[in-house]
Amino acid sequence: MIEHPKTWQMRILEEVAHVQTGLAKGKTELKDAVTMPYLRVANVQDGFLDLSEIKSIQVARGDLARYRLRRNDVLLTEGGDLDKLGRGSIWNAQIDPCLHQNHVFVVRTNADILRPEFLALLTASPYGRRYFLGCAKQKTNLASINSTQLKQFPVFLPPIREQNTISSLFAVWDTGAEILAARLKEAQSRKGGLMQQLLTGRKRFKEFVGESWRFVRIDSLLEPSDRYVSWSDDVTYRFASIRRRSCGLFDRGTFFGHEVKTKVLKLLKAGDFLIFKRQVVHGAWGMVPEPFAGFGVSDEYDVLVNRSARVLDLRFFNYLSQTRRLWNMAYLASNGVHIEKLIFNFDDFAKERIKIPSSVEEQGRIVGVLETCDREIELLQKQLAAMKEQKRGLMQKLLTGEIRVKAKPRTTPEK
Repeated sequence: MIEHPKTWQMRILEEVAHVQTGLAKGKTELKDAVTMPYLRVANVQDGFLDLSEIKSIQVARGDLARYRLRRNDVLLTEGGDLDKLGRGSIWNAQIDPCLHQNHVFVVRTNADILRPEFLALLTASPYGRRYFLGCAKQKTNLASINSTQLKQFPVFLPPIREQNTISSLFAVWDTGAEILAARLKEAQSRKGGLMQQLLTGRKRFKEFVGESWRFVRIDSLLEPSDRYVSWSDDVTYRFASIRRRSCGLFDRGTFFGHEVKTKVLKLLKAGDFLIFKRQVVHGAWGMVPEPFAGFGVSDEYDVLVNRSARVLDLRFFNYLSQTRRLWNMAYLASNGVHIEKLIFNFDDFAKERIKIPSSVEEQGRIVGVLETCDREIELLQKQLAAMKEQKRGLMQKLLTGEIRVKAKPRTTPEK
């Protein structure tokens, strides 16, 4: 148990707040039913609310008060993915009236003892995360808590003025993060707009205006390359995979040969184009960067190489692969009975035609613009991640009393 300052109390949540469970979907034969907007888990993000899509639900008129949200309610999720466990935000009556489903808990604090802003910070802090993960029911990458466990959450209770000061400090921090997040969204939107213009030829560089674009079959540009590794149970092998939505490669780990069930490995080189055959319909493909040279993949992946650098700048094709048009081509070239069981067939994909600039110089200029966008996005992502990490460290110290802040003096209204 973490020690806390003597001026702080420690109480379980149900002693200082009311925990309200939500409305279950699918109820029938409702008496005097009305249709109301309601919040789902998808609406409750980590520290903010995403209200871009609000769904409606039918409820008995007599139950409206039971499930209705009030201003300053703290919203917490029951769980799901590990990162969703206990995440939440404060309701500011953005939609009124509005209800909440049963996978979203509402905590209504006694504001004279516990400020809702302070509770929202505490549940999101490393201290709160440890509590929820410690008592949650867990499966692979999934976890959930129930209302009983939430009610037993041990809450630190600094004096109200100190709670207000801590909350104000983090409000300033969050404002900075929101500004960075807005800049990141703008940069991503700007890149998307440029991709639509530059990768289709709608926007041209003036020095290339006289040069045409042409349709070419994919198999005239790319071909499979199978660099199989000679297998040994006593050798270690590094495995790579690739994320959906063109989000790049990641390290799956290093294993001895005897630890691997399927003893087949293709060697990757920088500049290859990697396709995860079972996930490509979700955008799981992309160019292999230098740090992944020497990694390997199984036969679940296709490895493509550029036939001629004088015809195609593979970086240009890599950006094309991030567009919905190419994702759709990959979908049409995949076979199976369900989207999660489709398997990509390169021979079918290879027959498709794409439109590219005739000169690799123009392809390179387009790549240069989009790479500049990527560097800006990467920098903003790193800044935002660093700010969030710093906040987590500060939360651990301030919200448990390891570091104290001087409470703002009480202000007296002028007479």
